[in-house]
Amino acid sequence: MSIEKQAPTAGNENTGWLKCIAILCMIVDHVGVAFFPLYRELRVIGRIAYPLFAWCIVVGCCHTRNIWKYALRILLVGLVAQPCYMLGLRHHWYELNVFATLLLGVLAIAGIRAKWRGSAVWAPILAIAAACAVKMDYGWKGVAFILVLYACRQSRPALGAGMAAYCLYWGSGSMTLSSFLGIPAVKQIAFLPQAGSLLSSLAPVQFWAILALPLMLIPMKRHYLLPKWIGYAAYPAHLLVIALIRLTV
Repeated sequence: MSIEKQAPTAGNENTGWLKCIAILCMIVDHVGVAFFPLYRELRVIGRIAYPLFAWCIVVGCCHTRNIWKYALRILLVGLVAQPCYMLGLRHHWYELNVFATLLLGVLAIAGIRAKWRGSAVWAPILAIAAACAVKMDYGWKGVAFILVLYACRQSRPALGAGMAAYCLYWGSGSMTLSSFLGIPAVKQIAFLPQAGSLLSSLAPVQFWAILALPLMLIPMKRHYLLPKWIGYAAYPAHLLVIALIRLTV
C-alpha cells in the first residue's frame, strides 16, 4: 500500500537542527534522571526533547518516500535501544523506550493517510489503545500528542494553540517544581488568590514542554542535514554510556 508525499507543513521543517537540539536536551534530561534526581531543573530542560522529536516525526511522515520503511527503521532502532534503556535508566523489559511511542505515532499517521477501509479512524484508535495496554515512555499521551501535531501541521496558529492546550493538560498530574534555580515556584509567590490558581498551572514539570514551541514554529534559514545514523544512534548510544558510568562508579 503506497502513500504519496504530502504538502510541506506550516512549521519549522529544519529537522537537522531540531534533532540536534532535541538530542542535547534528551541527554541533559537522562543525566539528571540517572545522577542528579533532586535537580528538577534538568528535567525541565529535558521536556523540550520529546515535542521536537514528535514534530520531526510529523515532518518525516509528510516527506518520506515510503512511510512503511520509515516505520521499520524506527522499530529496529527501538529494538536495539531497549537493552540500553533498561540498563541506563533502570527500566524493566516490559517498559518500552520512546521509540515504541514514536512508532505508534507513525503507524497512526500512516493509517490516517492511507484511508484504507476506515483506517483514518481505527488506526489512531488502535495506536492509542496499544500505548494504553503496554507501558512505554510517554505512553498514550505521547501518541496522542503526535496526532495533535499532525492535525495542526498546516497552520501555525493551530499548532501554537494545540501545543499550548495540550501542555496545560499534560502538565496536570506530573511532578511539580517547588523552585527553579533557587527561585520559588510561581504558585508560591502569586499575590492574588485567582492569580495563584492560574499560575500554579506553570509549576508542573511536564508543562514546560511548551518551551519547544518557538523552535517548532520559527523557520531556521540555515539548513543542516543531520546524517540519519547519528539521529538514530544517539538514543541507544547515550543510554549505553550512562549505563557504563553507573557500573563503574
